[in-house]
Amino acid sequence: MEKFQDIYQRAAQRKGGTAMLEQLLHAPLATEQLKCLSDDAWLEEFTRKIFQSGFYWSVINNKWAGFREVFWDFSVEKLLMMPPDMLEQKAMDERIVRNFKKVQTIPHNTYMIHDIAAEHGSFSQFIANWPTGDIIGLWAYLKKHGARLGGNTGPYALRTLGKDTFLLSRDVENYLRAHKIIDGGLQTKKSLTAAQAFFNELQQQSGLSLQALSLIIAYSVGDNRVGIQTTPA
Repeated sequence: MEKFQDIYQRAAQRKGGTAMLEQLLHAPLATEQLKCLSDDAWLEEFTRKIFQSGFYWSVINNKWAGFREVFWDFSVEKLLMMPPDMLEQKAMDERIVRNFKKVQTIPHNTYMIHDIAAEHGSFSQFIANWPTGDIIGLWAYLKKHGARLGGNTGPYALRTLGKDTFLLSRDVENYLRAHKIIDGGLQTKKSLTAAQAFFNELQQQSGLSLQALSLIIAYSVGDNRVGIQTTPA
């Protein structure tokens, strides 16, 4: 296993120096900041990431104002009262990308968020209090209890709204395989556990967030992209 300093120095060299590398790193939100997010924000971001999967992100983003209009700004309270027969009508609305299977995830994830909020005070508190030393456990929870939140979809949504998490991007996956940290399927329990243990070790060495470590690893390998990546590492 490489030491953190070796990975960091290689990333800095490839990005034009330490100062340039540091400009590419972004901090996750603090626990108290996460708790202040509305539960509606989580439903919206889960839905955005679900629709972005398999589409050009720009297509979804360009239509997002329409999504917000059709689904009442992703108000959990309002969507809980939506009659089932209204869903098919909304799925055919020209203001959104009309994909009924993906639209069906909205009520499913609405009820998940509502049920968790009822138990934990809010969905945001549930997310904020989940330990990053077992972030793969949160990934698994979202995959099991949510709709279409497995793979990278759930983790990307978490990263976007500020929960500290590493991402198994292509560059990170290639690094883990090249260094024999994982050798099987990317989403197997064995691979995920090994990846978590690796990031936990790097965190002990560096004191940095999982997010920063994930970015540093991505910047240390693969294509040396100029500027900030449009897809999180």
